[in-house]
Amino acid sequence: MNILDRKTLFTVLLLAILSYALGHFVLLNSQIDPALLLALGIIIGGIASAFASSTGNTGSDVSGTVETTTLYVGNLPYRANEQVVRDLFEEKGQVFSVRLLKDKNTGKRRGFGFVEMPQPDALKAINELNESEFQQRTLKVREAKQKQESLTTNDQD
Repeated sequence: MNILDRKTLFTVLLLAILSYALGHFVLLNSQIDPALLLALGIIIGGIASAFASSTGNTGSDVSGTVETTTLYVGNLPYRANEQVVRDLFEEKGQVFSVRLLKDKNTGKRRGFGFVEMPQPDALKAINELNESEFQQRTLKVREAKQKQESLTTNDQD
């Protein structure tokens, strides 16, 4: 969900139901329309969720983005494929992507690749998988260096 995460939506709906139930059972003799009570609950739930997210109490990122880290994984066995590497890293946390590089001419794997994970999971993966044994190879796992963009200058003066 882009606009509301599940926790926020659950909070809004729960407060809407509570508001409706309170109005229906406590104010039974009142002339308040049940639809109005439900709408009031949704408004109260939205305000409560907005307040909770602005104070950081929802446990979710308000912007909906997650800080990710790309890991370099070296000394991989040549027979290892993306799924095997994904399975290995998913033991340490959430994996967004796995890219194993291949030789352009032969199409064979080159023995290294990149794994993208949330930052806390990436740190855990580095600590637990670097210098560990995987299919009879000692893995090298570290944060990937940013690729330097080549300067494209036209020197035809």
